[in-house]
Amino acid sequence: MDQIKGIAYQIAGDFGLAWGKFFAQVIIFILVYTVLKKYAFGPILGMLEQRRQRIADGEAKLEKIARDAAEARQNSQAILDKAEADAARLVKEADDAAKLIQERRQQDAVASANTIIAKAREAAQLEQEQLMSQLKREFGRMVSDATSRVTGKVLNTDDQNRINQETAAQVSA
Repeated sequence: MDQIKGIAYQIAGDFGLAWGKFFAQVIIFILVYTVLKKYAFGPILGMLEQRRQRIADGEAKLEKIARDAAEARQNSQAILDKAEADAARLVKEADDAAKLIQERRQQDAVASANTIIAKAREAAQLEQEQLMSQLKREFGRMVSDATSRVTGKVLNTDDQNRINQETAAQVSA
């Protein structure tokens, strides 16, 4: 073992290793490492950790936004579908109401036309009766005039009424 130590000291001597300087450099290295770790590496690692956390948060927010956008698209599509269905229903109801109103107006027009026709028939009947009455009177007067001319006698009111009634009865039959 001593031989190994001797060889180690000889190699260290060949390379110019001074143990005092070596230990001083190790202590300086440990001190520099501790200072750098505390004041340089620590803040840099902390900043890197914060950046990594912000990136992870950003990705999570991005995923949430993507889910929200997909949900909003689904909701808007559902709203559009409902609006289309409501619009179709309203159009159908309006069409049905228009058909019902048209039907009512047609019925009212038919009823009005029937009323007008009935009134026209009634007026025509009344006018026909008035014309017949006027014709009968005129015809009776003409018969009375003709009779008085033929007989040469002036007819009294009773004779004229009787002749008018007989003539009217014959004309009516």
